[in-house]
Amino acid sequence: MIARLRGAASKLQPGTLVVDVGGVGYKLSVPLPAWDGVTEGESREFAVSTYVREDRLELYGFLTETDRTLFERLIELPGIGPKMGLELCSVPKSLIEEALMKEDPRLLSTVKGVGRKTAEKLLIELKNLREKDPGILAGSGAGPHRGSYDQDAMAALAQLGYNSADILRALDQLPKDLQTTEERVTAALRSL
Repeated sequence: MIARLRGAASKLQPGTLVVDVGGVGYKLSVPLPAWDGVTEGESREFAVSTYVREDRLELYGFLTETDRTLFERLIELPGIGPKMGLELCSVPKSLIEEALMKEDPRLLSTVKGVGRKTAEKLLIELKNLREKDPGILAGSGAGPHRGSYDQDAMAALAQLGYNSADILRALDQLPKDLQTTEERVTAALRSL
């Protein structure tokens, strides 16, 4: 199993990096905030989760051990595969915490690939996960968070085809003086 890689990172498409370690390029799928945080050619160390099935071998890279642990715990949950686990690792941990505190599955259903029923089940599983490992959602490895998220704006942008990490990043950067959902969606579209 590969647990860690250190080398020069090259960006491919969003969410995919190649890490050159001693002349060997390892392709890593990474959360979008990690992809955004890497400078082309920069030497970085990644915590790696190796995913092996009979028909594939994939490497998932994270900037912190906590993020890797969260990903590995998520894909152990029923109905959560690596693709959805990576999406969940791309959203701010504060969004997941907010969903748990408010017991609101609608916040989780804004994540790409998570429907209403999956969000309800995921909310229960995440509560259990947080009880077993209280520090699993600590830190903000997936980006800043300024207060509550406008769920209607998130849903509208998701309907337009934007992924949850981009939506949350755009909403976090909006001026605080925007009052309506329509104003927030319009402003977010300008930045996307």
